[in-house]
Amino acid sequence: MALLEVNDLKVHFPIKAGILKRTVGHVKAVNGVSFNLEPGQTYGLVGESGSGKTTSGRAVIGLNEITGGKVLFDGQDITKGLKSGFDYRKDIQMIFQDPYSSLNPKKRVIDIIAEPLRNFEKLTKVQEKERVKELLEKVGLNPESIYKYPHEFSGGQRQRIGIARAIALKPKLIIADEPVSALDVSVQAQVLNFMQEIQQELNLTYLFISHDLGIIRHICDRIGIMYKGRFVEEGTSDDIFNNPQHIYTKRLLSAIPDINPDSRDERDAMRKEVSRQYEESFNDYFDEEGQVFDLQRISDTHLAALPGKGN
Repeated sequence: MALLEVNDLKVHFPIKAGILKRTVGHVKAVNGVSFNLEPGQTYGLVGESGSGKTTSGRAVIGLNEITGGKVLFDGQDITKGLKSGFDYRKDIQMIFQDPYSSLNPKKRVIDIIAEPLRNFEKLTKVQEKERVKELLEKVGLNPESIYKYPHEFSGGQRQRIGIARAIALKPKLIIADEPVSALDVSVQAQVLNFMQEIQQELNLTYLFISHDLGIIRHICDRIGIMYKGRFVEEGTSDDIFNNPQHIYTKRLLSAIPDINPDSRDERDAMRKEVSRQYEESFNDYFDEEGQVFDLQRISDTHLAALPGKGN
């Protein structure tokens, strides 16, 4: 059974105008997204800014109100968040994008990491201190750093503190929203490798949100490519990277930097060809109102929103 099932998810934000602030329309930030996430897997939500990927992740954890569709976690319907009557807060945690702003600068590390423990577990002060030390050691930080403040750590170390806080309650699912985008490239690889190590050790499941397909390829089993609140393509990592179908996916892939000097000429030629196709045929991949077509099945694991029959 899938740990997370998202069916036809919709998140619409009202547009208000006038003195009385009446609703005159809606922004369809997410407009019909479906995917399943199996235990122990990593699912990647990818897209440019405004595609709806972060809104989708925040809706799953209950930070954005769901307009339509259904979200099941571990077999329980959590579509209405905590109002659904099922308290999933211990089992779903979040790693935020910016390690500088996601940690309260006025709190010490022990208070930051212990916050979820204080909310859900009854520990003595001694037990709490030892637990926080264990968590710091698990994320590769000095356990004696518990009384330091966030500004005393580097960006990568701060993100590890955020990870320690996220795993404190031994969750089943972690939603990672651009967890390395604010870090230097050299630090990004360290944090990503560490996240994979901790995933294996603790049997974690990740919903990984990013605009960077290079990072997504490194860490994800399945991928959903989002544009204007819908999927234009969805499939395994191999499907997306070795057999892209949608012109938007192809353009995103062509933008991945190539560090191999021997293949740069070939890569440049490919980019020019994709750019030409994008300019010539982009509108063919959307309906008259500019909306994404319904997904069509390419294979057992691969779907894409292509022009043609059925749309």
